[in-house]
Amino acid sequence: MQHTVEDLSPVKKKVAVTVPAEEVDAVLNRTIAQYRSRVALPGFRKGKAPMAMIEKRFSQDIYSDAVNELVNGNIGEILREMDVDPLGDLSFDGDNAPLKRGEAFSYAFSFETMPAMTLPEYDGIGVAEETPVVEEKEIDDVLERVRRGMAERAPVEEKRLPGDGDVVTMDFAGFDENGEPVEGVSGENFQVAIGDSQVIPDFEALARTIMPGDSGEGKVTFPEDYGHKPLAGKTVTMKITAKSLQARKLPELDDEFAKKAGGLDSLAAMRDNIKETYMKNRKEMVKAKAQSLLLEKLLENMDFPLPEGMVERYTQNIMHGRVQELSREGKDLATLVEDDFTKMKEEAQKEAANFAKTQLFLLTVAKKEGLEATPQEMNAALRQIASRNGHDIKEVQEHYSRNNLYPALRDRILADKAMDRIYDKASGEDMAGADTDGAKPAKAKKAEKTTDEGSAQSENDSE
Repeated sequence: MQHTVEDLSPVKKKVAVTVPAEEVDAVLNRTIAQYRSRVALPGFRKGKAPMAMIEKRFSQDIYSDAVNELVNGNIGEILREMDVDPLGDLSFDGDNAPLKRGEAFSYAFSFETMPAMTLPEYDGIGVAEETPVVEEKEIDDVLERVRRGMAERAPVEEKRLPGDGDVVTMDFAGFDENGEPVEGVSGENFQVAIGDSQVIPDFEALARTIMPGDSGEGKVTFPEDYGHKPLAGKTVTMKITAKSLQARKLPELDDEFAKKAGGLDSLAAMRDNIKETYMKNRKEMVKAKAQSLLLEKLLENMDFPLPEGMVERYTQNIMHGRVQELSREGKDLATLVEDDFTKMKEEAQKEAANFAKTQLFLLTVAKKEGLEATPQEMNAALRQIASRNGHDIKEVQEHYSRNNLYPALRDRILADKAMDRIYDKASGEDMAGADTDGAKPAKAKKAEKTTDEGSAQSENDSE
């Protein structure tokens, strides 16, 4: 087998391969023998039919299998010799000559590669990092929400208007300016906890004016940032029938409450648990922000070619996500004008290029640092994916194998590891004297992680 390599661009190569006739014949004969051993033709026992008859009868399948063996076997050898790891799938030329017995077989394929780049110095790079803080009021608010959730309810016998702490059970429906029902704005036996800000302000204000057994109506305006976009900023006439009123009796905030609510020994332990959870999440947020600043700083003056296929794959993924988001918002994609779609794609391409640049940079750092994605880490990542999406781990593994997604998963793990390595090597020395609004250097974070190592081991991991 002979091959030549052509650089189509700094990040794309084409390989032309020629397999000699004797190797072609050997693979064909081996493939025919395999078919012969497992098929039975009329008049012959399994494995006894003439080779020529087998070749003629199953010609299309045999030659297809032989091509696959020749190509797949040679490609692995070629890539190892080149010492290169392709980005994405290989692309085969469509004009390859058909396989013929007694003749050399030629084919060509191309693939994208990592760009060459000179990494900036990141040991000791400065970055400011905020100090995470959990206020006592935040803990109080969590306890109050849990307390309200555990409250006992008792029917209100007197005829009165709802007040803070009450729960109103109602039927409601919204109507437009023409008196027609508004789709998605209706409910039966709907419960509203007055004063808990669970519903939009106008709706709660209207509910406060209606006694149990009575009906009323009023104008209700949905906020501009309302989650269901078709209703955002819209004003409807809301008709409410209050069916019953219950008063809530809140439990005392004491050790018994902590035992029932969280299985903890004391209220103090429950407060500590809430604070630790908040602090863990905020440390992760602070770390993510610092890492983003580090990347921005390191990539600011870097310029290297981006593989077009890689950027296009990312663009398609982003566009797919945007289309799904628009569908969830209730927008008719058919109404998108060409300018809107073009703008959306341009934004996706820019985002994809930035992501590709970041990914390629981090993978280069990973290679320099000798980082690896172990089988255990790959499996752990798949288990997280399966758990997050409610799938069986075997289904996820089969999906990744069937769609050749393992390389992308490996690269994601390597990129994360590279980012952590850069972060751990950062310092705040060149930020001295800067106004960081109470921020501290990243090196302090590293020391903090070491100090908290014992307690961190008892915390649940989160992605």
